[in-house]
Amino acid sequence: MKTRIFLLIGILLLSVSIASSNEAVTGTNPSQDGSIQVYTTPDLFNLTTKWAIEYGKLNPAMNIQVIQSEDKDLPGLLGSDAGIGFISDGSFAASDKQVNWNMVIGRDVIVPVMNAENPLADEIGRKGITAEGLARIFGKPENQNWGMILGNAQTSPVHAYMLNDASVQAGVSAFLNISQLKTAGIQEAGGAEMVAAIQKDPNALGFCKLVDIIDPKNLRLAEHIKLVPIDRNGNGKIDYMENIYADLESFSRGVWIGKYPHTLSGHIYAVSSARPSNEQEVAFLRWALTDGQQFLGQYGFSDLVYNERQTQLDKLTNSAVIIEPKTDSFAIAKMVLLIFLALAVVGIIVSAVARNIRNKRVAVSNTQAALSSAFDENSVVVPKGLYFDKTHIWAFMEKDGAVKVGIDDFMQHITGPLSRVGLKPAGVKIKKGDPLLTIIQNGKHLTLYSPVSGTITASNQTLISNSSAINSSPYADGWIYLIEPANWIREIQFLSMAEQYRAWLKDEFTRLKDFFATVIMIQTPQYAHIALQDGGALKDSILTDLGPEVWEDFQTKFIDTAR
Repeated sequence: MKTRIFLLIGILLLSVSIASSNEAVTGTNPSQDGSIQVYTTPDLFNLTTKWAIEYGKLNPAMNIQVIQSEDKDLPGLLGSDAGIGFISDGSFAASDKQVNWNMVIGRDVIVPVMNAENPLADEIGRKGITAEGLARIFGKPENQNWGMILGNAQTSPVHAYMLNDASVQAGVSAFLNISQLKTAGIQEAGGAEMVAAIQKDPNALGFCKLVDIIDPKNLRLAEHIKLVPIDRNGNGKIDYMENIYADLESFSRGVWIGKYPHTLSGHIYAVSSARPSNEQEVAFLRWALTDGQQFLGQYGFSDLVYNERQTQLDKLTNSAVIIEPKTDSFAIAKMVLLIFLALAVVGIIVSAVARNIRNKRVAVSNTQAALSSAFDENSVVVPKGLYFDKTHIWAFMEKDGAVKVGIDDFMQHITGPLSRVGLKPAGVKIKKGDPLLTIIQNGKHLTLYSPVSGTITASNQTLISNSSAINSSPYADGWIYLIEPANWIREIQFLSMAEQYRAWLKDEFTRLKDFFATVIMIQTPQYAHIALQDGGALKDSILTDLGPEVWEDFQTKFIDTAR
């Protein structure tokens, strides 16, 4: 009887499939030649080209033609079949009346910069600058010195530069709370010219876009250029919560989690003459909003947070579906087929219900056990023969003398599924306690540290395409590096093995609960129900649903304090 039912369902589904293939389809037909055109303004050309290359690696049959266009010309190029465009804040403000559809795809940051050889560089780095101090020199451009900015008796002159860009000037005006900047005595230039001028001028202070000061050859700050820290709370020093200027990665991360003034953070847009209907264009934009976000930081931009991405993705998926009308006879035939299908399904359900009643107690018991499972000492796998570090990295010496390292089971239980791993290349020398790798989950980062000193000889290339191997097999398939050790005998004295490590984990779980009790329950109580089960037990993959600010605190108050 059961075989006959499945056979009937198969025949009915095949009939519906054949019939459905004859009906009109939506107006969102994909491009038949597998190619799309992407127009971009000059400041986004390198990023757009990178996106096209990386997307092309995943889709070899796709041909993405990147066309650079001047800001004023781009909207006119976006005809009904001309493709999509990427455009920055200033250009968008001038052209938003000429494009009918747009979507935020990243964040564009305005930064204060100075010459790295500035005689006051150390003092500026410690104290930072405030909006009030900057307002004093922009309010009185005829009398500009660093003492006016730093609030002291320094008389060294300030040579102020402002990028000749409407969005930059508007952002700086909003940051300084000045309705109109007084530009007398302020040199204005394009991005490249401005950077070149600041590189030659030790007393320079300028505002430009972050992308303007990134060297495209090595994706680092241009030579002799340094970011100027902003003292947001005005207490006369760059304290811990403001210290995001050590490198580009730290800065981008700080912008993302809200440690940088919002008035100096704009957007970059995907634009088109109409909502994209070409499936190839939609797929490319969807990728740029998800996996493609990882490349924004390399080019001086910042990625969107998870909720922002979801909002923008809705703009792609909410397109109207237009279906051509079908004849009444076909509609009736289809309805009859569906009725028969429904009857067959009902028969299967009745059979399934009878079977499920017999297993109900077992199923309910198993379900309750699964729901009540919590993350505790019994959840953590601890293999014998491995050495463990306090920052939750394991180490094991292979027969050939190479040391294999990876993340322990405790840490992967806390983070949950990882979306990406930042690896160092072979040949890099590291010391015990140096940053070893970055683990990433949808843009949220944690940095883990090396348990040994030596030279990285190989990294697990599997993790590039399958970072989840760390979660499924942290001690085997999910290994991270092979390291040629430099001081193995001495350094293993600071590591622990299985039984000692298990005993230490009890204290680590206490510390973990204390962290969530103080950070979440007090600072961010809205996350309490996400992190803790009834009775205060820790949930597995506890950080997965928590925001970037909690990950930041976990890095500094849990991981870093164990070093």
